[in-house]
Order: sequence, then structure tokens, then C-alpha cells
Amino acid sequence: MKNFKQLLVLALVVTLLFAVGCQANTGKYTDGVYTGSGEGKFGPMKVEVIVEKGKISAIKVVEHSETPGLSDSIIEKIPQEIIKAQSTEVSAISGATVTSEAIMQAVQDAIKGASK
Repeated sequence: MKNFKQLLVLALVVTLLFAVGCQANTGKYTDGVYTGSGEGKFGPMKVEVIVEKGKISAIKVVEHSETPGLSDSIIEKIPQEIIKAQSTEVSAISGATVTSEAIMQAVQDAIKGASK
């Protein structure tokens, strides 16, 4: 009887460990690095999106033709909002709608290849 209880406990532990391992990547995206593009006010905008554990973990604007200095805060803020929301459906920044939407469009283009 003692061996049976030990075997039962061992089976439960193995089952729990397997279940936890299977849930490690429960987000809605497949892990990887994805690129996408959108159309900014002055030309194309390209982004790199990193997905870890099924979630968007980083977004980097790797190429754009927007006005340096004026677009810097938008290029920083919109990706942060997308990561926070785990969605490209975030509010555009007033006065920089085209740039904001270009980033959202580029991220959407990138993550379409990551969707499960």
C-alpha cells in the first residue's frame, strides 16, 4: 500500500510538471522575431517585433522617414502602448496620427505571421 501511495504521488507530480510545461507559452502569438512595415507620412516605416512566451515583449522601429526630433516621442510611446495592451488597437497621438497609425500598421503586419 505504501508503494502504491508513493507511485500515485509521483504520477501526480509528473502530471503537474507536464501541465505547467505545456502552459509556458499560453499567449496568442508564436515566439520569434517578426518584421513588418507600414506607410508613414514621409515614406515606409519598418518594425521588428519580438514575441516571447506568446506575448509581444519588444517593438523596435528599425527604419523610418519621419521628421527626426518630432517623431521620436511617438516612435517611443506607441510601441510601449502596444506592448502594454498586447494589441495594435491603441490610441494614436494627436498631431501625429499618420506616424502613430504607421507604427500600428507595421506591428500588425509583423504579428500576422506570429498569430496562432
